[in-house]
Amino acid sequence: MSELSEYQVNIKIKLCALWSAVMSLYIYCDYFELYTPTKIESMINGTTIFGAGDQTVLLGLSSIMLVTSLMICLSVLLPAKINRILNIMVGLIMTVMLMFLAYAVGWYFYKMYAVVESILTMVIVWLAWKWPEEPKV
Repeated sequence: MSELSEYQVNIKIKLCALWSAVMSLYIYCDYFELYTPTKIESMINGTTIFGAGDQTVLLGLSSIMLVTSLMICLSVLLPAKINRILNIMVGLIMTVMLMFLAYAVGWYFYKMYAVVESILTMVIVWLAWKWPEEPKV
């Protein structure tokens, strides 16, 4: 009987896939949050969890999503040294934020997403920390 072929996936592709999964989970969680009571009303009224949804608050909140979105392509495009440092830093920051959300938010679906997302960002940090090195010639 033959065995299935397996090949080593490049670290950059692994990180890109993980950031893509995290981003998809963010989007799905935000979508399901629209079904929670008063969410639509607060959006219409222009309020966020940080108060009024003014330009400063919305810029801050969207910056978080911007960084995560960019990590998908940056994980593939950046040179290894910068890539490793950036994945560790952003992964750690996002993990801390997600763990806080898992603790602070009352909705179970939100907690579930935050826990899964934080696990994925911890895997990102671990993979970046263990970045494979080229053998010296």
